[in-house]
Amino acid sequence: MVVEAVIRKFRFRSIVNDIPLNYKFMLIYVIAILLPIVIINYLFMDRMSWLIKEREEQNLQISLERARKDIHGMIDGGVAVSHALITDKLLYETLDRDYKDSLDFYNTFNEQLRHRVTSYIPVNNQIKRIGIYTDNPTIVPGSDYYYLNESILSSSWYQKWKSFHGTVLVSAYLDTGAKISTTATPYLSVVEKMDDYDVNKSYQKLVRIDFDLSRFYDVIARERNYLDLYLVNDQNEVIVSMDSGYRRENTSSFPLFKMDNEADNDLHTLPIGNASYVRGWKLIGVPQGTRVSKAMMDMRIYFSILVGLITLFTSVFIYVLLRSYNHRVKRLARHMQKVRNEKFELIKMDEGRDEIGHLIRNFNMMTSQIHSLINNVYKLEIQQKSQETERVRAELNLLQSQMNPHFLFNTLNALLVVSTKNNYTDVRDIIKDLSKLLRRLLNWKDDLVLLEEEINFTVMYLDIEKFRFRDKFDYSIEITEEVRHYKIPKMSIQQLAENACKYGIQAIEGLGVVKIRAEVADEQLRVVVSDNGKGIDEERLKEVLYNMRSEKETIGGNIGIRNVYRRLELYYNDRVNFNLISKVGEGTEVSFEIPMQLLKCQDGEGGNGNGV
Repeated sequence: MVVEAVIRKFRFRSIVNDIPLNYKFMLIYVIAILLPIVIINYLFMDRMSWLIKEREEQNLQISLERARKDIHGMIDGGVAVSHALITDKLLYETLDRDYKDSLDFYNTFNEQLRHRVTSYIPVNNQIKRIGIYTDNPTIVPGSDYYYLNESILSSSWYQKWKSFHGTVLVSAYLDTGAKISTTATPYLSVVEKMDDYDVNKSYQKLVRIDFDLSRFYDVIARERNYLDLYLVNDQNEVIVSMDSGYRRENTSSFPLFKMDNEADNDLHTLPIGNASYVRGWKLIGVPQGTRVSKAMMDMRIYFSILVGLITLFTSVFIYVLLRSYNHRVKRLARHMQKVRNEKFELIKMDEGRDEIGHLIRNFNMMTSQIHSLINNVYKLEIQQKSQETERVRAELNLLQSQMNPHFLFNTLNALLVVSTKNNYTDVRDIIKDLSKLLRRLLNWKDDLVLLEEEINFTVMYLDIEKFRFRDKFDYSIEITEEVRHYKIPKMSIQQLAENACKYGIQAIEGLGVVKIRAEVADEQLRVVVSDNGKGIDEERLKEVLYNMRSEKETIGGNIGIRNVYRRLELYYNDRVNFNLISKVGEGTEVSFEIPMQLLKCQDGEGGNGNGV
């Protein structure tokens, strides 16, 4: 079992190691960031949905209770007014007595009955009308006092009262008025019998208080943002509702409250009160789905925006991190491939301070060391072989130049004697320079000579050239005192001057000038040889530069420039800055710069040469 567990562990580790870095970051992002965000958002939204529903449920209960309390208060107010009227002894006695004639009733009405009923209405604005009904035939109907005639006795409210066995009747009914009318007027009334006093009881007396149904509608309409309310009586008839209001047209009865089974599960029912006169009356509320839906939608939009912003931020953040790692790792992989192809290029970028940056710095250090090792070992051997070849070639040239040296010197001395006798001053000087030049070539055994000696040797050559070209040629030498005693490879300046005379000055008309300048600039010995010759066109200049830097030996012109470049490169390990600039019709400038620490000085000053 242990072995199998170890095998599974290493197999899983191998699978993980085989996943590319891009996919690893994507998996980290999806599993560790995006998935928790989605799960937390789902759980949080579920919890918030429950809280919103609970809060809305509380709001609905508060709304329902507020409406119930107001409706119950209005009904109780009407019942209280009714009770006050039936306990009014003076009113009772006035309605129970017999009047001689109409004048007798009017006098009593003006003195005692005119404002006795209507005084309750301003205080109870839910009351629309108060009526006192009696079967006393001596009263004159009018104002708020009515005679119980056949029409009233057959009316809906009276029939309800007649069939009622209680004390106080709160009833809703429809009154069609005239028999030919098709419009039914809804009423909600309190009906109570005036029988609190045992005196006389000669006639039947009733108090009927009609409520203003618009006041009930206002209460129901006030809560429309929370519930669709229905005021339902004990017979399950809808008296007032938000949908149909309180007016009834072209109908003979109130509609029954009916809801489908699905809606019944979400009904909120609350009894109006516990009193006998409102027993069975209830207030039914149907929640408005749009309110809860809007609250839920607002919450979902808010959290969707929040999740979107978090996802966007995390996506950008993981993209930046992924790009940082991926870009540097790819650069590192490409450069490692170049190392396989023997191209030791350093990674030039801001590598950073993390593990990838540490790896890139180590790679650069390793590449630099390998490149340096190859240069110091393999290229050093090549340079040594090339240098040995150059020395052998130089010795062969020296042997060739030493053939019959006495014959050459005797001939030059004979010419010198003849020129002196005949007073050929110019010829004599040139022969002297040529003799010195040949003697110097034969006696120069060291490869490194003082810069001052190299300049003197070059001047002798230029004097010979000046004798050849006469007035068509001139030269100038500028050399600072501090560079005279430093050693450089011999013939490194003379060959450049020879090349300028041969290819630059010789092909132009007018005065040709060769300028030589040697100085110290930026801790380097700088030597410049320039001419005002015909120059080199761009195509030919590229060819010359290519041949100069080529490892293969070329056949043709500009061999002198290539020899100087190769010798300087061999002596100073590629640390020489060699430049060739030319423009057609303006001339050519050849220069090289050698770091001062690589040069030897005759009196011991200067840096140590690199093997020189």
